[in-house]
Amino acid sequence: MKIVIASKNPVKIESTLAAFQKVFPNQAFEIKGVSVPSEVNDQPMSDEETQLGAYHRTMNALSNYPFADYWVGIEGGIIKRGSQMETFAWVYIMSEEMSGRARTAGFFLPPKVVELINEGMELGEADDIVFGTSNSKQKMGAAGLLTGNIIHRRILYEPAIVLALIPFKNKDLYSEL
Repeated sequence: MKIVIASKNPVKIESTLAAFQKVFPNQAFEIKGVSVPSEVNDQPMSDEETQLGAYHRTMNALSNYPFADYWVGIEGGIIKRGSQMETFAWVYIMSEEMSGRARTAGFFLPPKVVELINEGMELGEADDIVFGTSNSKQKMGAAGLLTGNIIHRRILYEPAIVLALIPFKNKDLYSEL
């Protein structure tokens, strides 16, 4: 089976492949990461915008790379909650017959990171400055930085990808989606 994921980020590619292998252990998968637009802001700032970004990534991957069995979009976002910010990601998966979607767990960012995001930075850039790292969004991400890599980005994404695959694993229950 061929999977096209709407990202060249190695963390998103690895977590997608791992989730598909868990849900469909008797299948062999070929996965291709592609760069397509999300059609939302570089740093989505609401649940709705983030979900829409994942959807657009999936649909743009489908349009540009139509020869696959599954198309996957993952979009990270932020919700302002008073003076705090919660970060999370949405996953959207399509096949020719159906779709599935799910959201990762969310967690709150430290004030120094929030301050930089409020100044216009993306989360990954803010993390790199605060934690003195580089390209953390293609490695452990904010979750890994804040948990000492107990829950890094791949571990955060994988359950949401598995949950987005529920309709595909249970087609008889979701045939009307």
